[in-house]
Amino acid sequence: MSETQPAKPAAPRRAHARTHHGDTVDDPYAWLKDPEDPETLDYLRAENAYTESRTGHLAALRKAIFGEIKGRTQETDLSVPVRKRGWWYYGRTEEGKQYGIQCRVKAAGDTPPQVEAGTAVEGEEILVDGNELAEGHDFFSLGTFDVSPDGNLLAYAVNYTGDERYTLRFRDLRTGDDFPDDIPNVFYGGSWSLDGSVFFYTKVDDAWRPYQVWRHVLGEHEDKDVLVHQEDDERFWTGIDLTRSERYLFIVSGSKITTEVRYLDAADPTGEFTVFGNGREQGVEVSVDHQGDRFWVLHNRNAENFTLGWTPVDDTTQFHEVIAHDEAVRLESADAFSDHVVVSMRRAGLSQVGILNADGDLTEIAFDEPIYAVGLGENPDYESRQIRLGYTSLVTPSSVYDYDIDTAELHLRKRTPVLGDFDPADYVQYREWATAQDGTKVPISIVAKAGVEPDGTAPCLLYGYGSYEHSIDPYFSIARLSLLDRGVVFAIAHVRGGGEMGRQWYEQGKLLQKKHTFTDFVDCAEHLANVGWAAPDRIVARGGSAGGLLMGAVANLAPERFAGILADVPFVDALNTILDPTMPLTVIEWEEWGNPLESPEVYAYMKSYSPYENITDVKYPAILAVTSLNDTRVGFHEPAKWIAKLRQESPESDVLLKTEMEAGHGGRSGRYDAWEEEAFNLAWILDRLGTA
Repeated sequence: MSETQPAKPAAPRRAHARTHHGDTVDDPYAWLKDPEDPETLDYLRAENAYTESRTGHLAALRKAIFGEIKGRTQETDLSVPVRKRGWWYYGRTEEGKQYGIQCRVKAAGDTPPQVEAGTAVEGEEILVDGNELAEGHDFFSLGTFDVSPDGNLLAYAVNYTGDERYTLRFRDLRTGDDFPDDIPNVFYGGSWSLDGSVFFYTKVDDAWRPYQVWRHVLGEHEDKDVLVHQEDDERFWTGIDLTRSERYLFIVSGSKITTEVRYLDAADPTGEFTVFGNGREQGVEVSVDHQGDRFWVLHNRNAENFTLGWTPVDDTTQFHEVIAHDEAVRLESADAFSDHVVVSMRRAGLSQVGILNADGDLTEIAFDEPIYAVGLGENPDYESRQIRLGYTSLVTPSSVYDYDIDTAELHLRKRTPVLGDFDPADYVQYREWATAQDGTKVPISIVAKAGVEPDGTAPCLLYGYGSYEHSIDPYFSIARLSLLDRGVVFAIAHVRGGGEMGRQWYEQGKLLQKKHTFTDFVDCAEHLANVGWAAPDRIVARGGSAGGLLMGAVANLAPERFAGILADVPFVDALNTILDPTMPLTVIEWEEWGNPLESPEVYAYMKSYSPYENITDVKYPAILAVTSLNDTRVGFHEPAKWIAKLRQESPESDVLLKTEMEAGHGGRSGRYDAWEEEAFNLAWILDRLGTA
């Protein structure tokens, strides 16, 4: 180490222990939790300086990767317009500007207007310019963005810290002027009444749980706002939405495994909400949408992978099944239009979309690629005969299609341009199946530069998540090309705990079966090495948030398997967090991880895998933990404590912490800032793979 390099930071150990079920939890770095403690901030800054000194040799590579991302991105661009009543809505970006601009033009006909990037759009109205709103701030996020049914009013919400508490504002789109109404500390989302006189919004409690729905009359002071619904069960979150038909408002309260829906005529915003069906049933999840004289209902009562049917509007207890439960098909959502329903589902690890017509016939939309991801896009028009879809694969950039209900034809509206010499034919994608320790087959999605052979010599980045039934589907990434073009194989391990293979896939990776998530990931790494898609000593693992828990767990489970581990905003102090019901979102999480306060079995199980609790004096792979000071989902203290303890217990290991001091869970907010952040990460990965 040169004389100009900072010394390796050493966080002081302080005695801190708690006793649960007769066992002591030692937490010597608990003091790092306070984001306002000057000693904590000094420590984080010292860690940042140390990380920069240890990665300074990668500065040229970081600059090159940033240039590649920027050079491949069409900086002045716009989205495909979306029809809502008499307007086409779209977003656009301009070269040199960090944030998007939200716009609209008057509609003429049903086909989206052909507008070119960089060309002035005749009749364009700018609704919100994120660059103007962000001026003078290091961070900016646009939360709620909701136009009233008549198109005259806009509700939008802004945040300047990354802590996800927004200030709600209202704009008259006829004049461009904002109303004086400013409502602080609101959460995402919200809904207009049918006539636009009322806006409903949500607030969070001290644990960051959205638990209240409020009614605001436009033009009145927030002190006159009315509390419409409060969710007192700390396992549940709540929110509000307006149906696509604009006939009903829904308040939805949900835990990890239970849902309750209330509904109200959107033309009667001061009325009382009615509980849907039989109300809250423990372990039963329900989603509802409106169509004509019926509500379409998706539920999992005695149907693990869900069933779909409808109830009459005037008697929501009468359920008429239309699509029966299928052990091989997970029904994920049902979106109602005036005379058809779009059903999103999952089969054999792939997403699917089907159209259910008035006769009850389901037509699935076919795509040619062997692995891909498809889902319903923005479709605000209830009467539309065209369905907007989003599509991508590991080699196909994000694409927007319109599916014509009458002709069953797909119309490609736009494929995200990739500048330079990009050609999808220069890359190949594969599906592999690893065999887990218990014999379960685990899918792996793989992409590589054409010509890279599975001969056991290629470096590999293996990504994983595996929680909350969230599926990491095959997706395209411009930034990833900087890895592929340097000969790196990229793979996604679709481990249990996610939703790729249906509800049972999720159930087998949660609560007292959570360790399947971790062992599946290691087994996927072993498989890639065994079949030649990865050199055994050149595999780097990456995951974020709950996927960061996966990273911390596999670091303890199989440190010899990985050349490096990149953990983004990682949930690595799982036991201490879930033991503390005052921490944000903890009680909500008990149905995902278990409640170690009440159950000695859950406590012992979580303690056996929680990364922070299981650090030993083994030689760990190189580890980079990236976090944000204002993260409200996974506190910055978790990776800070983890790195401190790793350095204490395994002083020979190469571990680094990088903290964004002006950001939240999603990292830096501006697109150029985000590219710089990703260039930093990718340069570190390439260095660990020996290809820098």
